[in-house]
Amino acid sequence: MTGPLFIAGDWGTSHLRLYLCGEAGVIDRKTGPGAVGAAEPHAAILMSRIQPWIDRHGPLPVLLCGMVGSRNGWVEAPYAPCPAGAADLRRLAVALEVQGLKVAIVPGVAGQNPRGAPDVMRGEEAQIIGAIRLAPELGQGRRLVCHPGTHAKWAVIEDGRITGFQTAMTGELFALLRDHSTLGRVGGEAATPGDGFALGLARAEETAEAGLLHALFETRSRQLIDGWGAAFAMDFLSGLLIGADVGGALAQFGREAGEVALIGDPALAERYGRALARRGVAVRSLSGEDCALAGLVAIFETGKDAPHVAR
Repeated sequence: MTGPLFIAGDWGTSHLRLYLCGEAGVIDRKTGPGAVGAAEPHAAILMSRIQPWIDRHGPLPVLLCGMVGSRNGWVEAPYAPCPAGAADLRRLAVALEVQGLKVAIVPGVAGQNPRGAPDVMRGEEAQIIGAIRLAPELGQGRRLVCHPGTHAKWAVIEDGRITGFQTAMTGELFALLRDHSTLGRVGGEAATPGDGFALGLARAEETAEAGLLHALFETRSRQLIDGWGAAFAMDFLSGLLIGADVGGALAQFGREAGEVALIGDPALAERYGRALARRGVAVRSLSGEDCALAGLVAIFETGKDAPHVAR
């Protein structure tokens, strides 16, 4: 096997994933703690994972993306303005030197949402670049990409560059309402027949004109009056929130090429896929981890004289 070329790292809030990359693909992998609230200095965490690779192969460049570049991470990497592609991210990466190793941190991206307000992403930009590498047709024309999650991102790609996006606090709002509101504390343990998530999606459409705030309390009242179990009610709440998220995104961005690319956790992508299918929109699902790695490879390759790395 050809020797390694560089070390790629997806360093998010809660998890670190490191890859020893060679021309033939990934040679080895390591994991570690998240970049926010780390118990040790970031340099120490990084070196403790990659030192065996350095001992064996010598000094290697390191390219990191994610919340490691936030103001709560290691070093703040300023946001690249939209439109932003792989070359822009490489050009604006923040360079460090750690024990003789060249380390670069990919910047996030800043842009405007469809209503003209500022918005930011950090980590998703590498996944978008990776999605284009894995599915090159996403880099042609105008496309819509969604990252379901705590802060769901809806991004427009035009000819391979991120031109605008919108953040929806869907996952965070679900967790807050489930754990810290009156909506999730009244249902029983008995199973309720049917599909609570599908019912929530339907109600999100039926109550769209009234708005989400006028639909949420139904999660509680139906537990009290109709005898819904807690699990069914929480699935219903998930459907309400994801349905409202999808409906709002399509209203703002339209149905780009009749398809939305979903990047992230397969189970969550499946829920968003169901919501989009109800509205007649096709989807393709891509692994968030695969896209992050492919994006780091693509960004690394934009460097001067960088050799090709297979994904």
